[in-house]
Amino acid sequence: MRLRTLRDLAVEGRRVLTRVDYNVPLQDGRVDDDTRIRATLPTLAALRERGARVILCSHLGRPKGHVREDLRLAPIAERLGELLGVGVHYVRDITGAEARAMAAQLGPGEVGLLENLRFDPREEQNDPEFARELASLAECYVNDAFGAAHRAHASTVGVAALLPSAAGLLMEREIRALTRVLDADDHPFVLILGGAKISDKIGVIENLSQRADALLFGGGMANTFLKALGHEVGRSLAEDDRLDEARRLLSLAEQRGIDVVLPSDAVVAPELSAVERARTVPIGEVGPENAIFDIGPETVARFSKVISGAALVVWNGPMGVFEVPAFREGTRGVAQAVAACPGFTVVGGGDSAAAIEELGLADQIDHVSTGGGATLEFLEGKELPGVRLLMEENR
Repeated sequence: MRLRTLRDLAVEGRRVLTRVDYNVPLQDGRVDDDTRIRATLPTLAALRERGARVILCSHLGRPKGHVREDLRLAPIAERLGELLGVGVHYVRDITGAEARAMAAQLGPGEVGLLENLRFDPREEQNDPEFARELASLAECYVNDAFGAAHRAHASTVGVAALLPSAAGLLMEREIRALTRVLDADDHPFVLILGGAKISDKIGVIENLSQRADALLFGGGMANTFLKALGHEVGRSLAEDDRLDEARRLLSLAEQRGIDVVLPSDAVVAPELSAVERARTVPIGEVGPENAIFDIGPETVARFSKVISGAALVVWNGPMGVFEVPAFREGTRGVAQAVAACPGFTVVGGGDSAAAIEELGLADQIDHVSTGGGATLEFLEGKELPGVRLLMEENR
């Protein structure tokens, strides 16, 4: 099946409802990280150059169907306007009279932004009437919100079934890069997984380990694997109810001939706030009084050696508590190794993508995904609802 793209859609002079993922962090009423906004700029430029009248819609946070003043999209409209260099017509309305008036009055190349979609409970319910109300604002639809493509909501699925639709440039880029991971026969293929829980990434491990040559585990999830093998992890975050699952995954990797690399040293402390007592110890010396908050330098070196020879690298999840300076060196070291790798490199969304951005290494990675859960589900081999309706056979 072929993905319908902007090249397949007649947008000239038409009102184009464009679903974006502007679910970005705010701080003191301003956008704190505009990565996801900047990622949509090529799509907006392409639409504006063709004279489209662009009506943007997005969610922000989890208001659960209620209006929350701290989750209005006004700060996003302000930041987007700064990036575009033009005013953005923002309305505190989604499908009502104010929204309809804004949509009707937009000129060619102009951009409007609707209020937070999730202020209306019908969005997450994929309510048919709400989808029709959204669709009535426009003449065609573009989905550039890969980060929300795993949600069957009115703005990602309902509208796509009602209007001529296509993927935006960001959506197209995401699918092309992640499909390469699923389909390519690049070896050595190194999969690096971090973050808190094994349970979040079981599907990814099972699916990608069919082709991976090496699995590198860090972060909280590595503690569960270590504990499953009988290591003392003290007060560390670990999923005690997943120890059997961890042993099963390690056995599966062994059966498939995959090299599994677990931390051999770690940065520990009695608790997260006790950074002055942080120290690096071998895994065998963690002790019951400590918790693991980062991988150690020996582990970074071992990981980096494996990464350096890879033809394909996929990384999702930080190696430690990256937001605390004392526990960020593991993530920094892995990020630098991935950036230096000559193979095709993909960094999954969420915290690992944020770390790459913060470290200034994003331009050295072949693809930094804007998706969190959507990226994981795609790599699990699942069909994403928001993508399925953009495929050619569903025209």
